[in-house]
Amino acid sequence: MKYAPVEVYLLCLFHLCIGISAFAGGGSLMLEPDGSLLGLKIELLKHSPFANYFIPGLILFFLVGIFPLIILFGLLFKPPWKIFDVFNIYKDRHGAWAYSLYCGIITLAWIIFQQVMVTYFWIQPLIALAGLFIIIFSLLPSVMKFYQLGNPDK
Repeated sequence: MKYAPVEVYLLCLFHLCIGISAFAGGGSLMLEPDGSLLGLKIELLKHSPFANYFIPGLILFFLVGIFPLIILFGLLFKPPWKIFDVFNIYKDRHGAWAYSLYCGIITLAWIIFQQVMVTYFWIQPLIALAGLFIIIFSLLPSVMKFYQLGNPDK
């Protein structure tokens, strides 16, 4: 068995960072929907459909928090879970790889919607960059080859 290329570990690191930060941030928003745990003012939501941070926190917690952490597990261990095949449109690659790509897209979409609905704050460009890096690293040839099904170099 060959070791994963360093790019795979960097991809995993981005998933870990996004997942942990969104897990903590989303959890904090659900615990205190007024945003006080994170020092957010409710006025940031004035152009959004939300009266408080609970629903955005719930979405953040699961979609940008839990989801990348599950993908991280899949990228590291490549379990034969059928759930990874449900929305995998790349049948020649392990489902965790496809979901990694989707996660990058979801992260960027989350930040774009956030920019439309709330006032800018400093962490948004960092999250956008992490989402972009997830997409880029997922599409690197060495990473794609590592997750190719039937690859003898795995």
